[in-house]
Amino acid sequence: MGAVTTPRGYPARQDRLPVDLAAVDAAWLQGVLRHRYPGIEIATMDVVEIIPGHTTKVRVLVTGPDPAVLPAALCLKSNWSGSPLSGEANVNEARFYKDLCEGLQLPAPHCFYADWDDDAQGKQGLLVLADMAHWGGRFGTSAEPITIDQAMQGVAALATLHASTWNDPRLDAAGWLQRAMAPDHGGDDYWAMMADHYDKVNRLPERVAMFPAWFADNPQKLRDAWLQLCAHDMADPTPLCLVHGDAHLGNSYGLADGGRLFLDWQIVRKGHGWRDYSYFAAGSITVADRRAGERDLLRHYLSVMAQHGIAIDFDTAWQEYRRWIVWGLVSWQSNINPKEATLPSLERFCVAATDLEIHQLYDV
Repeated sequence: MGAVTTPRGYPARQDRLPVDLAAVDAAWLQGVLRHRYPGIEIATMDVVEIIPGHTTKVRVLVTGPDPAVLPAALCLKSNWSGSPLSGEANVNEARFYKDLCEGLQLPAPHCFYADWDDDAQGKQGLLVLADMAHWGGRFGTSAEPITIDQAMQGVAALATLHASTWNDPRLDAAGWLQRAMAPDHGGDDYWAMMADHYDKVNRLPERVAMFPAWFADNPQKLRDAWLQLCAHDMADPTPLCLVHGDAHLGNSYGLADGGRLFLDWQIVRKGHGWRDYSYFAAGSITVADRRAGERDLLRHYLSVMAQHGIAIDFDTAWQEYRRWIVWGLVSWQSNINPKEATLPSLERFCVAATDLEIHQLYDV
């Protein structure tokens, strides 16, 4: 099967997806939903809450559709920010839900409709998701660590994601799906994209004070380690799987039964699962809990992988877990999201980098 990239999620749709939230009403929603659910009726749509950001989320209550087909409480997600900068990320997420979610065991919310425009006129994505505010769980935030038991559930969810897409031909068939850490696109190289930002934050006294000794006086050494991580990953011959790409607590939802779903699949990639695992495991629990439980956490991840027929020895996994701490260091230095505090997570990765002596894995 050749790589496939289509300019619209539903080619029969004639009108472009709106970039202005004012155009979003019951009649519009009925019109787009009919591309997947012929004859569906949306009699009314009441806005419950608008959550602004680089991607806008609109919680709504609708009447008209059969509850067995579409629930009354929905969350509409699109780039209604007025800036085109998030367009590509929105398209990526819509493609993920429409092209890759069905038939796979993925720890993601249920999506009722996913669509996009991706052409010379612009990029826009649209998701119609269940409104999780009614589920009785809790949206995560990276500033508030979870317990070891909760982290066990989280790494099990990641293992299911990675194992169920291990060496899956659909990853290559999805022509839009980027290879994580690849040098031919800059989507993962935050440092290159935000050079002025890094120049500033690398000199902030409160950050320098927590940096590991090996790069505290020369942040370029962290950049060097990052480039070596990219080269290592690209040379790794082990099979690729689907990776969330940004698997921190703020992009997750703790279910009432203890399970965990991952949200915001905007930088989903095909790559190696260590990117997700290390980022979540080291960044989601306290330093004390990591020191006491990180080996057990990794064994649990590997055991779930093994249940799916993927055998990875502990020593190899432990080294990759250590190596990928660099991803967390670089990622949290890039953070500009006002809803996610930088310093708590950055400190966890800085301490982990020292504890795990990750500099021994790099030529720095």
